[in-house]
Amino acid sequence: MKTFNYGIDTLRSSLAIAIANGEIRGQIDAATKARVLRSAQYVQQIVDAEEIVYGINTGFGPLCTTRINITDTQKLQENILKSHAVGVGEPLEKELSKLMLILKVHALSKGFSGVQLSTIERIIWHIEQDIIPVVPCQGSVGASGDLAPLSHLFLPLIGLGKVFVDGVIQDTASVLKRLDVNAISLGAKEGLALINGTQFMAAHAVKGVVEMNKLMNNADLISTLMLEGLNASIKPFYPELHALRPYKGSAYVASTIYALLQHSAIVRSHANCARVQDPYSLRCIPQIHGASRNAWLHFKDTVETEINAVTDNPIIVHDELTISGGNFHGQPIALPLDYATLAVSELGNVSDRRVYLSLEGQTNAVPRLLMKATGLNSGFMILQYTTAALASENKSLCFPASADSIPTSMGQEDHVSMGAISARKLLQVLKNVNRILSIELLCAAQAKDYHAPLQSTAIVEAMHQHIRTLIPHLEEDQPMEDILNKAFYLVESGELIAQAKKAAQKNNIALFGAGQQEFENF
Repeated sequence: MKTFNYGIDTLRSSLAIAIANGEIRGQIDAATKARVLRSAQYVQQIVDAEEIVYGINTGFGPLCTTRINITDTQKLQENILKSHAVGVGEPLEKELSKLMLILKVHALSKGFSGVQLSTIERIIWHIEQDIIPVVPCQGSVGASGDLAPLSHLFLPLIGLGKVFVDGVIQDTASVLKRLDVNAISLGAKEGLALINGTQFMAAHAVKGVVEMNKLMNNADLISTLMLEGLNASIKPFYPELHALRPYKGSAYVASTIYALLQHSAIVRSHANCARVQDPYSLRCIPQIHGASRNAWLHFKDTVETEINAVTDNPIIVHDELTISGGNFHGQPIALPLDYATLAVSELGNVSDRRVYLSLEGQTNAVPRLLMKATGLNSGFMILQYTTAALASENKSLCFPASADSIPTSMGQEDHVSMGAISARKLLQVLKNVNRILSIELLCAAQAKDYHAPLQSTAIVEAMHQHIRTLIPHLEEDQPMEDILNKAFYLVESGELIAQAKKAAQKNNIALFGAGQQEFENF
C-alpha cells in the first residue's frame, strides 16, 4: 500500500480522500516525530517558567487575561473540549469526520502546535481503526476555526462523545472499554490546538474539490450528448474561436466537446441547415462551463494551501517565539467556498435551460416533449419542473454566507467568516446539480434516439449505449422514480465518465481537454 508522510508530504484533495478510503496509509516518520516532540517540549518550558501565554496558562477568548494555576493545566484543556462541544443538527457524514481527523493530523505534524506525540498517534489510531467521532453539522462560525465541530471531533480522545463503529453510532466510553483502550490525558495547550483550526471547512472543501471536478466532467459529457440530440452546431467549439479569448476553462471545455463531435455523422447531417445559430445554453457551453472551471482552479489552489497550513493558535515557532495570531480565521477559504457554490449552481442553471430546449420540439425528427404520442402522454414535460425547482433552490443557496458576520466571544472575536455555512451549502448544491444533470442525461439520450440510424462518434455512442443498458427509450408515461435514481447513479458515481474514458482508450482518443493537466491534478 502507498504511504503518505504526515507533516512532510504535500497533501492534495484526492490524496486526503484516498487516505480516508483506506487506499493510502498515513504515517509519521522519525523526523516528524522529533519535530513534534521538540514543539511539545517548548510548551513545557513555558509552563515550567510560568511565562504567561494565551491558552497555555490563561483562559480562552474573553477570559484570556485570567491566569490558570499550573496544577489545573490538564483540566483546563479537557474543559475546553467539554464546554465548546455545543454543535447541533444531524451528524456529518462519516467520511467528512474522517477527513477532519486526517487534516488535523497533517497540521499538527508540522510541529508548530505543541501537542504530545501520543495525542497525534491516538488520532491516527482512530483513522486506522475506522472508529470515527460523531460531529454535528451546525454550530461553527468559522472564526477561531471550527470550534464546536472540532470539540465534538476530539471528545473521544478523553473518553467522551460518540463514535461511528461499523456504521453504528455508539458511546465512546463503551467502545474504549470493549477494546481495553484507555482515554488519553491532555497536556498544556493541547485542547486549544485540537479545536482551533479550519478542518471542518477544509474537509468539506476537499470533498467539494473532488466532487466538483467530477460534476464538471459530467456536465461536459452530458451537454455533448444534448448537442447531438438537438442538432447543434459544432462551430462554437472550434479552437480558432477560443484562441481569441484564451481562458483556461473555456479552452478546456471547447477542446473536449470538439474532439467528441468532430467526426459525428449527426453533425454532418445538418451542416448546411438554415439555422444560423443556437441558443446560448448550447452555443456558449465553453464560456459558461469554462467559467466554472476557472473558479474551480482557484478553489483547488486555495484548498491545497489550506490543508497544508498550520491553522491553530497560538503558534509555537521556536523556544523563544510564541505568536497568538489569526491563522485559524476562515475568511481565506470562506470566500472561495461561496464562489465555488455559485460556479456549481450555474452548471445546474444552464443544464435546466438545455432540458427546456429539448422539450420544445424545434429540432428536426425530435418530437415535442420527447415522445411521439403526447396529449395522452405528458412525455418528459414534468422532468423540467424538477430541474427548475432544483435550480431555484440552488440560487437561494448562493447567497454568500461569508458576507455575514456576527460578533462572538463577548466581542473578542468581533469578525467571523461563517465559512462553515459556506462549506455545507457547497455540498448541497453539488448534490442538487447532480440531480439536474441526471435529468438532462435522460432528455439528451431520448432526443438522440430519434436521429437513428445516424450515429455520433465512438465515445458519444458508447455513453449512449451504456445509458440504454440501464434506462429504456420511453414512448409511454410511467412512474419515473426508478429511472431517475438510475440516471442519478450514472452521474454521481462517475460511471458515465468511466464509460467515456474506456471508449476513449479503446479508440486512442484524448477525452478531456487535451494537454491541460492542471484540471486533472487535484
